[in-house]
Amino acid sequence: MQDLNFPKFEYRFKSTENKVSIFDVIRKKFIILQPEEWVRQHCVHYLINEKKYPKSLINVEKELTINGLKKRYDIVIFNTDGSIYLIVECKSHKITIDQTTFDQIARYNLTLNATYLMVTNGLNHYYCEMDMKAERYTFLKTIPNYSKD
Repeated sequence: MQDLNFPKFEYRFKSTENKVSIFDVIRKKFIILQPEEWVRQHCVHYLINEKKYPKSLINVEKELTINGLKKRYDIVIFNTDGSIYLIVECKSHKITIDQTTFDQIARYNLTLNATYLMVTNGLNHYYCEMDMKAERYTFLKTIPNYSKD
């Protein structure tokens, strides 16, 4: 698999029926290893190991409905009160992040109302903080580390 612009982590693979799977510590199961999953798993471990977000506040690959259409977000981190702190959109390293990617996460955020957004293809990462009252966002160098506050 492609080297990514994330810290290395201890991953577990298994192979069944000529398909390689990687263990997801959030879903607690093996997931077929596709390029986007490789990015997602690196991002999950980055959020846990580097940014110190508790596993209990992280959700991966869940369905949501936007304008009557069923969509799936990649990673969400919740606040302890159940509101959404961060949405992460992961793309394969082969996909260039462009306006379409930002439009996608913005549509998700109309429903989820996260404070922070992150878009990554494993090579390039973009972070922004939302200001819902002013209806604007500010790009950041990184997202904040976990804080219980």
